[in-house]
Amino acid sequence: MSESKTPAKPMIEADHLSKFYGPFAASRDVSFTVREGELVAFLGPNGAGKSTTMKMLTGYIAPSEGEARIAGFNMLSERIEGSKRLGYLPENGPLYPEMTPLSMLSFFADARGLSPAYRKERIEAVVEICDLSTVMYKATSKLSKGFKQRVGMAQALLHEPDVLILDEPTAGLDPNQIREVRRTMRRLSETKTILLSTHILQEVEAMADRVVMINEGRVVYNGDVAGLYERGTDLDDAFHNLTGQAAVEAS
Repeated sequence: MSESKTPAKPMIEADHLSKFYGPFAASRDVSFTVREGELVAFLGPNGAGKSTTMKMLTGYIAPSEGEARIAGFNMLSERIEGSKRLGYLPENGPLYPEMTPLSMLSFFADARGLSPAYRKERIEAVVEICDLSTVMYKATSKLSKGFKQRVGMAQALLHEPDVLILDEPTAGLDPNQIREVRRTMRRLSETKTILLSTHILQEVEAMADRVVMINEGRVVYNGDVAGLYERGTDLDDAFHNLTGQAAVEAS
């Protein structure tokens, strides 16, 4: 009799998460788990509740109900410990326009309490991973959208987190920039657990091990990419059948 394989450790857990703003539910009873080593696409139309759910998972906003855990740590009561294991790239994440990538990464390293020697090592590492060497001394305001996204990714990776939560990392990028981000994601997925939000179906086919789809604040699908083809003639049709909306094509 074959020996059963032990399931990988849960690294991202949404446990009945809800967020209410008065009578409006931005997220309602959202539950899913991302296990160690998975790259999961968090899919849904604009306004579906993806960003709200990610903000609860990262501890940026408190849930009205339910619990968010990163590497087993409750992101409400144990946020400091959970944040040490988490790298977060919000959609259109704030960057300081007057700072260079080097000064910004140094600032974030100081804020995270990295020692001088480790800070130097990590900045060199993320500059290589995100291919930033040619822009390290340019003001962030002068960078292209693609390079700004890379700087955001670099700060998320700075402290060597086990978990990455990335909100629309390819939004607004041109096809060449999207290709570069995908290449970086594939490389990172070899050693990280990743939750990647998107409303672009090409991202799902190109990168994801599994899909969690949300619509109107609720999970409507949680399974592998192949299973989506059982919900429609193609991914676009499955997306429409599950959400009532057409999917967005990458430019």
